[in-house]
Amino acid sequence: MSGTVAVVGGGIIGLAVAWRLQQGGADVVVLDDGEPGAWHVAAGMLAPGAEAAHEEPHLAELLARSNERWPAFAAELGLVGYDDTGTLSVAMTADDLAEAARVWTRQQLPLLRPSELREREPVLSTRVRAGVYAPGEGQVDPRRVVAALRERLAGRIVTKRVDDLSEVDAETVVVAAGCGTAALTGLPVRPVKGQVLRLRGEPGLVRHVLEAVVDGRHVYVVPRADGEIVVGASQEERTDRTVTAGGVHELLRAALELVPDLAECELVETTVGHRPGTPDNAPLLGRIDDRTVVAAGHFRNGVLLAPITAELITGLVLGGDADPLLDHFAPGRF
Repeated sequence: MSGTVAVVGGGIIGLAVAWRLQQGGADVVVLDDGEPGAWHVAAGMLAPGAEAAHEEPHLAELLARSNERWPAFAAELGLVGYDDTGTLSVAMTADDLAEAARVWTRQQLPLLRPSELREREPVLSTRVRAGVYAPGEGQVDPRRVVAALRERLAGRIVTKRVDDLSEVDAETVVVAAGCGTAALTGLPVRPVKGQVLRLRGEPGLVRHVLEAVVDGRHVYVVPRADGEIVVGASQEERTDRTVTAGGVHELLRAALELVPDLAECELVETTVGHRPGTPDNAPLLGRIDDRTVVAAGHFRNGVLLAPITAELITGLVLGGDADPLLDHFAPGRF
């Protein structure tokens, strides 16, 4: 390939794509507006089974393939908080169990009793009714991942707001602009608001990534090795960036019902992000025209899908041959 490749968007997807393109020999530049994207708020859960439970089989395959790549991807980047201890998914009431069981049945995971769950996670509430353990799932710290990617792309990142792709002087343009993709391409990518909390407690207080249905409310608790605990996330079809008292209250109430000891933790951050959603909540991956490729609309799965997205888009740009899996995520489906 001759000429340059410009990646529009410096979030975890854009940076991962640019890094793989650079490794493949491309003369790559990243154009980023400098505003933190969804990655800055994301907890970094790597749980393809739970995410794909109600989705199409092709998305389930994409999620699983990317999760398989995360160990090597993280090892290349260094200390990015990768942990595959596994995920505990739990239900608190009979109604919660009925809802969660549909997901767990799809995952084909054995049901664990409350005593078995607390053997793995002693701080769980005594109200926990049942749950499952998904080995091989886990987490990574998206903020560390982005920092590591930016380090590897030093000198290749330009702070620039792109309002029109005609402004971009490059032979090939990869649009990985998250929610901003809609304005640049006309594709149906919408912002979905999520509020997330960060607590700080004793390292090791919570051992596993926890995903739960608590009195009908969905919540996750993601513990970092340094004592940070991420609690999330609300999901609202809104575009504002307001942290609301109600949103914080609902998240804290569910988290404290799940792990009462979190009440002693310090509340250190409340943040809002916008997930880039599509009509079918699956990503947009592939060519728009001979010059333009899109890698956007990853919704809840941007962190999880970063390795496979980078691999598929790099193969498409540098090799010209599209992986057959890309057919199911082609931008032209809308």
